Amino acid sequence: MKWNETSYPRIGETVLRATLPNGLPIAVVPKPLYRKRYAFFTTRYGGMDMRFRLDGAWHDTPAGIAHYLEHKMFDTKEGNALQELSQNGAEPNAFTSNAITAYYFDCTEHFEDNLKILLSFVSVPYFTQESVDKERGIIGQEIRMVEDTPDWRVYTNLLECLYHSSPARVAIAGTVESIAEITPETLYACHKAFYDPANMLLCVVGDVDPDEIAAIAEEILPLSRGEAIERDYGQEDMRVVERCRREAMEVSMPQFLLGFKCPAAAEGEALMRQDVIADIACEVLLGDSSPLYQRLYDKGLINGSFGGGFDQLPGIAYLYAGGDSNEPETVARAILDEARRLTREGVDEEFYQQIRRASFGSTLRALNSFENIAVSVADGAFRGFDPFRFPEVYDAVTRADVETFLRECVVEERSALSILIPKKEGASQ
Repeated sequence: MKWNETSYPRIGETVLRATLPNGLPIAVVPKPLYRKRYAFFTTRYGGMDMRFRLDGAWHDTPAGIAHYLEHKMFDTKEGNALQELSQNGAEPNAFTSNAITAYYFDCTEHFEDNLKILLSFVSVPYFTQESVDKERGIIGQEIRMVEDTPDWRVYTNLLECLYHSSPARVAIAGTVESIAEITPETLYACHKAFYDPANMLLCVVGDVDPDEIAAIAEEILPLSRGEAIERDYGQEDMRVVERCRREAMEVSMPQFLLGFKCPAAAEGEALMRQDVIADIACEVLLGDSSPLYQRLYDKGLINGSFGGGFDQLPGIAYLYAGGDSNEPETVARAILDEARRLTREGVDEEFYQQIRRASFGSTLRALNSFENIAVSVADGAFRGFDPFRFPEVYDAVTRADVETFLRECVVEERSALSILIPKKEGASQ
């Protein structure tokens, strides 16, 4: 097996990469002397991949199908792969995000046997009408529970205010109505489309033999069809749908999220660069060491729940801030005013360097987690950048980049405000 080995002396990591004859990309991150070993098997298929073209035809699938498929993949003719892995000393799990679905485990013994189980059940689907119907009730109950939580509601309302057509507007798990349309046939069709080796990645972190990992994957997985999947994420401009939405819920005090619609970066290093710039900009503007945070906190306008961040999903990007506040509109106005001040007066150089170092340190510390390493490797492989090159990106980012981001993105015309207000006693449901 021919491996492409890359060393990253600045962060003390080495990665071996290869593509198997069946089309599967593999990455191995050696961790000598560690007893724990971690396997992460993922497909570039998430909650937003509802409309796609395959075999020359466009397909529209129900919201929530990627998540539904993840739940059903543990079913095998012999029983349940989750139980089989657990009985073999592994700690398995899975998740579905907007962009990927991942199956993973860690263990200290029987790693190769567990890897065979993982690759086998993910690559060979087994559904019956009875099991699909049973799962519909379980997932439907999960959806209802989540829809009753304030955090979910304030976030969903924000995305609906920001975006016209992006599938990010729809919950990853779908709705009770949408999952009612899912059948064994639709699950098999989506598995065939997206669980193709060329659309997947296997990342292993730990003290392993890379050639043995490759041999197992080559033996178990089928040959890729070799057809690229075209996806439709809708078309978005920088206009928002709705400037402010209020909803009454069972909350003790108002809860809010303020969002700013940002241009989506192109695939590749530009995406990683925008992530770094936006992360620093977010901390400079409203991080807990920022002047704005201190002012708002001292006035009692925010509490420890306040925070923000930046997210890049397929085809979209947005900066957000929120928490609990009795005066969410006042906080939103203060954020906009502070962004204008920073772009007018400039970001203090010493403060910028402090935030930049803290951001770099946080990214570096994330490498202590095997799961974070694997997720980063997969994200980079699917979106065309090398996540371990982040030190060079930090070197190239300047204070002017951060000021430009604030000037162009944190502006009123690109903003939307989602507010939950306490439901009054005696009010109708």
